[in-house]
Amino acid sequence: MAFLLYPATFLLALPSFSDWPIYLASFLFVLGVLVFVHEFGHYAVAKFFGVRVEVFSLGFGKRLWGFRRGDTDYRISALPLGGYVKMAGENPMEEHTGDPGEFTSHPRWQRFLIAIAGPVMNIILAVVVLTGLYMVHYEFPVYWKKSVPVAWVDKNSPAEAAGIRPGDRILKLDDLQEPTWEQMVYAIKMNPNQHVDVTLQRGNEIVKTTMVPKASGPDQVGFAGLVAEGPNEVIAVEPGHSAEKAGIQVGDHILSVNGTPMRSYLDLPDLLQPTQSAPVDIVLLRDGKQSTVRVTPELRAAPPDTVEKYRIGATLTEAIQVGKLPFGKAFSRSVEECKTGSRLIFQLVGKMLERKISIRAMSGPIGMTKMSGEAAKQGFLPLMGLMALISLNLAIFNLLPIPILDGGLMLMLVIEGVLRRDIKIEIKERVYQAAFVMLLLFFVVVIYNDLAKSFHG
Repeated sequence: MAFLLYPATFLLALPSFSDWPIYLASFLFVLGVLVFVHEFGHYAVAKFFGVRVEVFSLGFGKRLWGFRRGDTDYRISALPLGGYVKMAGENPMEEHTGDPGEFTSHPRWQRFLIAIAGPVMNIILAVVVLTGLYMVHYEFPVYWKKSVPVAWVDKNSPAEAAGIRPGDRILKLDDLQEPTWEQMVYAIKMNPNQHVDVTLQRGNEIVKTTMVPKASGPDQVGFAGLVAEGPNEVIAVEPGHSAEKAGIQVGDHILSVNGTPMRSYLDLPDLLQPTQSAPVDIVLLRDGKQSTVRVTPELRAAPPDTVEKYRIGATLTEAIQVGKLPFGKAFSRSVEECKTGSRLIFQLVGKMLERKISIRAMSGPIGMTKMSGEAAKQGFLPLMGLMALISLNLAIFNLLPIPILDGGLMLMLVIEGVLRRDIKIEIKERVYQAAFVMLLLFFVVVIYNDLAKSFHG
């Protein structure tokens, strides 16, 4: 059985009315593919072992459309929050006849394989889609997979309170030794309002401190206020202003301003204010060659910032590495990304159970509709990338040992295998009823959070 939930990566305000068609269409596309793949896994393995499949449904509730072929009713149902495959004799509360086509007439190992087939298919889909994407377009911040020094510390942030300074290198973050920035960002997000031990290298000195990431944003995930050191790339040049007149172009990397190295793209405004309207020398890196240009800052406001500051008319961001990977590297990278994503999901669930992270970090159908719509507006490749990530989340969620879900059935089969007898029907009935109520309440809370976060945005 497939249910859709997703750990939130970003949340958006409610889209405008004109955007809803693409939001709904992209969500239904992602939903349809993921649920079909998941349920096809159960269906194919069940048919392979000779189990009679009575219903193959995309969605829950009332049957809207479908057709019957052989023993199976293939249908689309009214509530698009997942799907299910109904097999003969699957329900433990039903009377079993001993028919060889019934689910319970088959050995437990076969039933276990049928249960795990759905999540496995979603994991395979995630790996296949990511491999294909990385072979076509592979991009990430150049510092993401590296351990690089801190370039910027936000004022009044948890990092500043912990005494972390620009130029410090983080040697250890809790149990992470020499963490990459990817590992560090995820660790900080997973520890809102929790004490995190940090070991820094500051020149030749080793400094130990404790940082408490604050719960931030509608998702209430951890925030520290740190930015990595890395190349600063020009992504936009305003026509008619100083940067364009000096010959600065999109794609240039700014290395220094008046001899002061640029650790982060966030440094530029602070470096320009002391000089006011006096010309500054900016060292650029273009096509592997350095050059120096002289630029005169202008005092003005630039939307959306309404405050007058000295500016040069150039927008910077962290440098992004873009390329393509051969099949072998693309496959290895996709497997590694899926391993990392799986660990994060289990860690998120564990921290929610320990009440160390808010359930707001979880998104439901509304959140995924907005994510799908925003990804679709960026293009087909971003939408496929999001689909791969949600597919992985769908697999992991359904593997959790919760009755009604695939993981719950697998746990029941393992317990029965150890006991070498079936669990009493009365016990199963009570467990499934309690699990259904709990899962229903959980969905209500998640959907409420989706709405609350949307209006918060």
